Amino acid sequence: MPNRSSPLVLVLLTALTALLLTGCPGGGAGTGHSPAATAPAALATVRTFDLPQEARETLRLIDDGGPFPYRKDGSTFGNLEGMLPERERGYYREYTVPTPGERDRGARRIVTGREGEVYYTDDHYQTFRVVLR
Repeated sequence: MPNRSSPLVLVLLTALTALLLTGCPGGGAGTGHSPAATAPAALATVRTFDLPQEARETLRLIDDGGPFPYRKDGSTFGNLEGMLPERERGYYREYTVPTPGERDRGARRIVTGREGEVYYTDDHYQTFRVVLR
C-alpha cells in the first residue's frame, strides 16, 4: 500500500520551506532595529554594463584595491536605512560614484559586502539595486 501524505502535512511543509527561504516575519528581536529594517524588500537588479560610466570606473578601482579619489571611499557603510540585508557592523563598505557637475560627493554610491555582493544607489541610499557582474 503506497504511503500518502495528508494535504495538511504538505501545506505545513510548504509553509515551513517558504519561511526558511524568505526569513521569518517579525524578526529583529534584540538587534535594535525594527522588523522592517531586518527584512528588506526584494531589490531590483542592474547589469554592470548598464551602470553609468563613472560607476563602472568605481567598480574597476574597487577590484584593483584603489587608489580612490575620496577620503571616505572604503569606509564602513552602516546600513542604517535597513535597505540591504542585515549584517554585522563592518560587513559593508561604501564607495563614491562621481556625478558630473556635482561640487561634492553627490548622491551616487557603490556598496560592497564582504562576500562579494555589490549594490548601486543613485539617490543617496533611498533605493539600491543589486549589480549583476
